[in-house]
Amino acid sequence: MKERKSTTLFLAQGAIIAAMYVALTLIFAPISFGAIQVRIAEALTILPLFTPAAIPGLFIGCLIANGLGGGILLDVIFGSIATLIGAALGYLLRFNRWLVPIPAILSNTVIVPLVLKYGYGVDMPIWLLMIYIVVGEILGCYLLGELLASGILRRKFLTDLFKNNK
Repeated sequence: MKERKSTTLFLAQGAIIAAMYVALTLIFAPISFGAIQVRIAEALTILPLFTPAAIPGLFIGCLIANGLGGGILLDVIFGSIATLIGAALGYLLRFNRWLVPIPAILSNTVIVPLVLKYGYGVDMPIWLLMIYIVVGEILGCYLLGELLASGILRRKFLTDLFKNNK
C-alpha cells in the first residue's frame, strides 16, 4: 500500500510540475522563445532539489511547451533533452542547493544555441547565442529558481509534501 501511495505521489508531483512548466512558458511566451529569452519556467529546474519527480515533470513540460509554442521538431526534441539532462544532473547534485541549477544552465547553453543556429537559421555567431542563452538561464534558473527554493524551504507544508518522495 505504501509503494502505491509513493507511486501516486510521484506521478502527481511530476504531472503538476509539467503543467506548471507548460503554463509558465506559454503565459510568458514573448520572452520564452527566440535567441534572446528568459524562460520563467526554468525557475522550476530547482525542483530536483526536492523531488525526483521533477526530472520527468520538467522534461515532459518542456516537450509539451516547445510543441505548443510552435517549435520545430529539432527544438521540441533537443530543447527538451537539454532540460532532461539539467534536471537529472541537478537531482544528483541535490546535496547542495546552489549546485542544482548549474546543469540546466550548462546543458541549455550548449544545446539551445545549436538548435537556434542550425534549426531556425538564426544569423548570429554561436558564441553570441551562447551568451544570450546563458544570461537568460542564469536569470531563470538561478535568480528565480533560488527565490522559489527559498519560498518552498520557508513553508513547512511544502517541504513536508516533498519529503515523502525524496
